Amino acid sequence: MIMEEYALKEPTEDRKYIDEITQEYFSNLSAGWLTKLTEKTLNSSVVYQNVRQKLVAEMKAENIKQFLRLPHLAGTEQNLILAKQIQGQWKEFGLDSAELVHYDVLLSYPNEKQPNYISVIDGQGNEVFNTSLFEPPAQGYENVADILPPYNAFSAQGVPEADLVYVNYGRTEDFFKLEREMGINCTGKIVIARYGKIFRGNKVKNAILAGAQGIILYTDPADYCAPGIDAYPGGWNLPGGGVQRGNVLNLNGAGDPLTPGYPAKEYTFRYKVNEGVGIPKIPVHPIGYHDAEVLLSAMGGPAAPDSSWKGSLNVSYNVGPGFTGNSSTRKVRMHVHTSNKITRIYNVIGILRGAVEPDRYIILGGHRDSWVFGGIDPTTGAAVLQEIVRSFGKMKMEGNYTLRVDCTPLLYKLVYNLTKEILSPDEGYENKSLYESWLEKDPGTENNSYPRINKLGSGSDFEAYFQRLGIASGRARYTKNRKADKFSNYPVYHTGYETFELVEKFYDPTFKKQLTIAQLRGKLVYELADSQVIPFDCRDYGEALKGYSNRIYKLAKKHEEQLKLYKVSFDPLFSSVVNFSKAAHEFHRRLEQVDKKDPVAVRIMNDQLMLIERAFTDPLGLTGRKFYRHVIFAPSSHNKYAGESFPGIYDAMFDIESKADQHEAWEEVKRQISIAAFTVQAAAETLKEVA
Repeated sequence: MIMEEYALKEPTEDRKYIDEITQEYFSNLSAGWLTKLTEKTLNSSVVYQNVRQKLVAEMKAENIKQFLRLPHLAGTEQNLILAKQIQGQWKEFGLDSAELVHYDVLLSYPNEKQPNYISVIDGQGNEVFNTSLFEPPAQGYENVADILPPYNAFSAQGVPEADLVYVNYGRTEDFFKLEREMGINCTGKIVIARYGKIFRGNKVKNAILAGAQGIILYTDPADYCAPGIDAYPGGWNLPGGGVQRGNVLNLNGAGDPLTPGYPAKEYTFRYKVNEGVGIPKIPVHPIGYHDAEVLLSAMGGPAAPDSSWKGSLNVSYNVGPGFTGNSSTRKVRMHVHTSNKITRIYNVIGILRGAVEPDRYIILGGHRDSWVFGGIDPTTGAAVLQEIVRSFGKMKMEGNYTLRVDCTPLLYKLVYNLTKEILSPDEGYENKSLYESWLEKDPGTENNSYPRINKLGSGSDFEAYFQRLGIASGRARYTKNRKADKFSNYPVYHTGYETFELVEKFYDPTFKKQLTIAQLRGKLVYELADSQVIPFDCRDYGEALKGYSNRIYKLAKKHEEQLKLYKVSFDPLFSSVVNFSKAAHEFHRRLEQVDKKDPVAVRIMNDQLMLIERAFTDPLGLTGRKFYRHVIFAPSSHNKYAGESFPGIYDAMFDIESKADQHEAWEEVKRQISIAAFTVQAAAETLKEVA
């Protein structure tokens, strides 16, 4: 099954990268498209390899290059036109079916008659400075219509006035620093935070918890401008008038805010628009760094507590509250008139039916909508998906960047093996494999003899599949090289400067990186679909669990006295992890001996492989986040982009020393340890030989 969809969570959130995640591969089970289960012969492996190589050879960079260049915001006519275009092409490519499926979801748009902006007001309430209403248009796009001004989707409406407080990145620890160490109370204030480090919605949530009336978000050059690079269009850095758009929801996996947990169809019960899940109750607005410099330059109050609070603007980064000197009587006023409305959107769902076991699905997909042009997010990924579909359809009828992979441990071995078969597109790595360039640029943190594979967090299209349903998932894209580049995201992320020309001129002029991603994703889909035995390795999961349990225990050991006082033991968790590893090794021993000519025996083993990820889910969900049901992985409660291991235990221990009732707090830690231990042990049981 192949999907092009609207991603309510965020037109791609994690979105830091050249092949901006936008397409994720979601694996469920082997579909057996091209060869029959009982017809594997000595020649079949040769045929298998030839077909796979032919599939990859069919992919062409020039096809990826030809993709749209106009705005296509979710819920707009342009995005529907694109959906119909993709549907038509998929039918031409030879898919068995390609359908448009509609949903009526809550979306958010700025008010065309009442623009959003920030002002500085004097003692009489007169506005003496206003931030820009629009971004200066990108070169060559001056006459393009239907570009909405910068805004933060799902912001509350309001015109609050207050003193300004600078809160650094708006992280939990930043607010702790202000409140607990510096004695600065944000209640009733308007706060200003720079983008970066964590998901913007978490910044807003933290501001609400701190009692702020509103929050302004801005992009600091320290995080969004690489040294020695010109601003767009001369280079790929963010211009001073560029503004990052994006939603500020805190959905915790709920999906549509008005129909949490259920499809947003005509028959579904809906909450009222003002009752939606995860919608912030304070105004939020983004600005560029030229406007931010004006606000920050007048700040009074104490100096930044340390260098980590300072960006690269020509200001002192005082934290406030309020302004200083001649501006001491001035305040900040926010004007936010963004409105939310139920809007129809469309997914494009295509099916290429398997020849054997067509009841088993491999799901490949991503989203197509963008905040403006979406030159990187999502168009690079959408174009890659389109080329994969074209290649599969045809088969049916007849620098500074490196690879980044986030996936379940079940896929580690497969990903490593396939990247060894693909040539690296990176300069200086000619005739070397993708695996070699990936390893050199991004080695693992725990074991640097392998490339880094990250835990799955959230903020993108795989979320419901993995975090809620327990379907083995992963994503692959090209991203910045962590060794060389320390700036946040790609600088023009979610702005009007994220154009096709940006990609063509600076990021991937030959489109080889996107072709490489297409080849990797195509190989992954082919292997998952046509391998007689699903190419998962449960032993890697066992090793990962060992590392995750040691890590969470090390975190707990910081409270050694409390562990003894409240009799908190991690032994049940460690025991279950050992049992899982033993079960995994025994399972793979049996797998090597299974009779491949016995379709029932093979299907039994495949069922166990398919369902192992699901065994790690808890139907009750995580505490306070019921739509996140994976016990081993979940988005961090403090940064939706990042993945956290054993999230129930982690959340129970977070800032535990400040909890009023210590006995109750540590009882919750014990409860979470027992849930994790039970879940891992239950997963181990699913790998045992069927009686």
